[in-house]
Amino acid sequence: MTAKVKELILKFSCDDQPGIVASVASLFSLQGFNIRESSQFEDVTTRRFFMRTLLESVEGPKSLADVTTAFQSVAARYKMDWSLTDGSKKAKVMIAVSQWGHCLNELLNAWKRGTLPVDIVGVVSNHETMRKLTEWYEVPYHYLPVTKETKAEQEQQMLDLMQQTDTELLVLARYMQILSDNLCKQLEGRAINIHHSFLPGFKGAKPYHQAYDRGVKLIGATAHYVTAELDEGPIIEQEVERVTHANSPEELVEIGRNTEAVVLQRAVRWHAEHRVLLNGQKTVVFTR
Repeated sequence: MTAKVKELILKFSCDDQPGIVASVASLFSLQGFNIRESSQFEDVTTRRFFMRTLLESVEGPKSLADVTTAFQSVAARYKMDWSLTDGSKKAKVMIAVSQWGHCLNELLNAWKRGTLPVDIVGVVSNHETMRKLTEWYEVPYHYLPVTKETKAEQEQQMLDLMQQTDTELLVLARYMQILSDNLCKQLEGRAINIHHSFLPGFKGAKPYHQAYDRGVKLIGATAHYVTAELDEGPIIEQEVERVTHANSPEELVEIGRNTEAVVLQRAVRWHAEHRVLLNGQKTVVFTR
């Protein structure tokens, strides 16, 4: 049966040229859609144009396939990289976690409250630590232990779970394993990670303790898409918190974890709402 939709989200990028917005608006007007929200941006350096539009049918539910077919002529004319999705459909998300649950709990709690527009289909972990928390939220928990020798097999199990549940996005909520290049390529644009990016000189163990020893005044976090280059993927969201000499290492850890949880939830939300568009190694994020 052909899917019927009342709301559509269009996002695209293409080389900037006259008439793009007019062509898009005209096409959807003819298809019986009204524009409820629209954001545009031109990268003046690359002359690339980006747009996200939320559309609502004023003639009742429409065939997604028919509307997609109708839009293809406009997309081809401007050589767009584009997607057209059902605005009411929630993205299916799998969360990966190790032994720290601050980001996991924030995501699960927002999802349970109904303020995070996703469908969390499961949690995978290389430890049992977060099982009780996950199952309290009545979410399936998949324990997938991993060693250097079993890494390829464990990652395949993760991919199999994603396929079985139609997972669209993998969220690394302090999952302390480096994904293989092969898995990164398979999940390109479909995996988000969180890390303490505002401590670039403090990599490895106990970064907040290193920061304390250096007397930093700002700590923060970055959510980014996962790539084969460790912590170098396109950035979706960042946040910082000011600290002082009076903060202990333990307080820095707590402040940092709170920041990580907030930043990751924002990134997941914006991805799920189709607000993030890739711009080479960067992103364009239409938050509103």
